[in-house]
Amino acid sequence: MENFAEIHKNFGFGCMRLPKLSSGAIDSEQFAQMIACFLENGFNYFDTAHGYLDGKSELALKECLTSKYPRSSYILTDKLTGSYFKKEEDIRPLFANQLKCTGVDYFDFYLMHAQNSHEFKKFKECHAYETAFALKKEGKIRHVGISFHDKAEVLEQILTEYPEIEIVQIQFNYLDYEDPSVESRRVYEVCEKFQKPVLVMEPVKGGSLVNLPADAQAVMDTLPKASNASYAIRFAASFPNVRTVLSGMSDLAQMKDNVSFMKDFRPLSETEKKALQKVTEVFHSHGMIPCTACHYCVEENHCPMKIRIPDLFAVNNAKKAFHDWNADYYYHEVLTRDHGLASECIQCGGCEKVCPQHLPIRELLKETAALFEKE
Repeated sequence: MENFAEIHKNFGFGCMRLPKLSSGAIDSEQFAQMIACFLENGFNYFDTAHGYLDGKSELALKECLTSKYPRSSYILTDKLTGSYFKKEEDIRPLFANQLKCTGVDYFDFYLMHAQNSHEFKKFKECHAYETAFALKKEGKIRHVGISFHDKAEVLEQILTEYPEIEIVQIQFNYLDYEDPSVESRRVYEVCEKFQKPVLVMEPVKGGSLVNLPADAQAVMDTLPKASNASYAIRFAASFPNVRTVLSGMSDLAQMKDNVSFMKDFRPLSETEKKALQKVTEVFHSHGMIPCTACHYCVEENHCPMKIRIPDLFAVNNAKKAFHDWNADYYYHEVLTRDHGLASECIQCGGCEKVCPQHLPIRELLKETAALFEKE
């Protein structure tokens, strides 16, 4: 099994939730400070994709990382996303554009993005895997892998058909570990079976494991004082086949907190594991919507009614779990004033086709409408 020794330590910078200015632009000054802090603490792994932040993520990395630091000082991962190509002939021009956007002449890792049974079929028809392997032979990619969002049996099929795959990125956190819709544990075990090292995404489940309901927080408060994020990230990093845990940090304070406990990493104790299991039970008792706010459902015109699906699910969770009195205000006066109401869903299903969590979004929008649109 490849150990990828070029990756320093077991913690990576996920660049999907970068700091923003009030204008919506990337806060380049703060991002540059975050990069400096990350590198100064001995870490070097950066992860992006062409569609992250509507294309701004790659460009921000060029501005704040690749144009300022020696190429040997960082590891850069990018991805091939299905929505940006329709046929095999589209892939190489897209790849060339990604190199240009990020300002490098090769990627250390290049992942077939968001693989599930549907996407895998398209990637096979377009010979995407074969193209990536060819680019590796040409020296433009060092390692080829996949990012994965589906059940364990689908991953087993992909790794059987393409044994050349070197690494697998999976969603893995303590809330999803035994979740039947995500199958984090079973997917991890397939990686072990095929001897593929694991990259972890969503260790804090889009922030859901940071801002906890009061009864869940009470469990965490029995542990030694540390951030909720630290326990979630350490959970994922405690597994022996995990090579790197990505954190989508969005400000310098988060960066400083994350590197503080990962630079001298310590696996979870049995007491800490039991506490996280209890928190999981509390979450399930609230009936929280397990949305990670990846926003795939609202990008690329997947929602013709312009419903802010992740935001509506977040305010739904806030009202149910936190009894947030302000939730109704945000629903009516902020989130739906210039966008669609949950009740305006036309049931087209475009959102569900791209949801990495396989959520029944249409039904959940009906639930959200019932919660907020009673009058």
